[in-house]
Amino acid sequence: MTSASPDQTSTDSTSTATDAAATERFSPLHAAHVAAGASFTDFAGWQMPVRYSSDLAEHHAVRKAAGLFDLSHMAEIRVSGPQAGEFLDHALAGQLSVIDLMQAKYSLLLNSRGGIIDDLVVYRTGETEFLVVANAGNHDQALEALTTRSARFDVTVTDESGDTALIAVQGPNALAIVQATAGLSVDGDLTGLRYYRAITAGFNGAPVLVARTGYTGEDGFELYLPNADALALWDALVVAGAPHGLVPAGLASRDTLRLEAGMPLYGHELTTSTYPAQAGLGRVVNLAKPTDFVGRTASEEGPSGEAHVLVGLVSAGKRAGRAGYEIFRSIDATEPEGVITSGALSPTLGYPIAMAYVAPPLARLDTEVFIDVRGTRAPATVIALPFYKRAK
Repeated sequence: MTSASPDQTSTDSTSTATDAAATERFSPLHAAHVAAGASFTDFAGWQMPVRYSSDLAEHHAVRKAAGLFDLSHMAEIRVSGPQAGEFLDHALAGQLSVIDLMQAKYSLLLNSRGGIIDDLVVYRTGETEFLVVANAGNHDQALEALTTRSARFDVTVTDESGDTALIAVQGPNALAIVQATAGLSVDGDLTGLRYYRAITAGFNGAPVLVARTGYTGEDGFELYLPNADALALWDALVVAGAPHGLVPAGLASRDTLRLEAGMPLYGHELTTSTYPAQAGLGRVVNLAKPTDFVGRTASEEGPSGEAHVLVGLVSAGKRAGRAGYEIFRSIDATEPEGVITSGALSPTLGYPIAMAYVAPPLARLDTEVFIDVRGTRAPATVIALPFYKRAK
């Protein structure tokens, strides 16, 4: 190996920084976040707000009032054509062809080995049209898989991610805020809209899809609209939400909110080597549907009996286990039998919580295990997910 000269190192570093800056992507709401004093983080190449004030304040606002999230980094992929439903039944693990118009359904994009390429939400926006929403970090993988799998079907797969903004209002006051938003006209009864259903709307003439969906464990809405109109809608929501305790919320609070709700995060609880059954998502794989789908054979076989399974863990004190911390059967065991995938001191509950994959013998409810927290074995108890459920 040869070492670079100081001049060469400086030039290479500048070039790398320039290349990184050139590939950074910004939300259509970026100016609003800067004005609100947001701190930013890189997420799948996007500069997204991680917080505005404090993680705790934003978390508690969503649980008690409402939070406003920018999710414009998510991937939106339109599937349309006479065989759109049939195609999605083949491409995804669920049976999308049977869902109602304007219904949403959580589904999985599997590889041929039964592993999870991505978890998705699919909306039926027309008799022969669906909107597939994928994770930002899996945009390319999801688009490539859907495009490749569409070859023998009469469908068109269109990437609309670059043209679509996504704003979420989450929390017990979300309904009142959306209803009070000036310029937003909903085509129907928003109050009676059921969970995982959507409705069309308009905002100052621009089309909006309003869905009663979310990733926080609270009631709320996600609004899809063209980039050009996003900033005006964000501002209108801020004004409407002021009397209702609405605050802008970043990705940090969204992560602790979804963890409390027991919702998996791709790259942590879900990977291409994870079977849905291991993650407690076996119900999402519809083996009863009459058609073949990618990953069906592997899903029918399922994981081995020794495969680790996802559990919830709670412990006393304030020291939370974090992703990557190992789990042991006893305080003096030498071989780990599990690993934490997500963990935090729960802002709502006040004690440490975590999701972890453990060996089946440790997965029984009320089993005591030990987390290696920086060299100290901390006891934890296996409980059922989720950790938190909102009052209906």
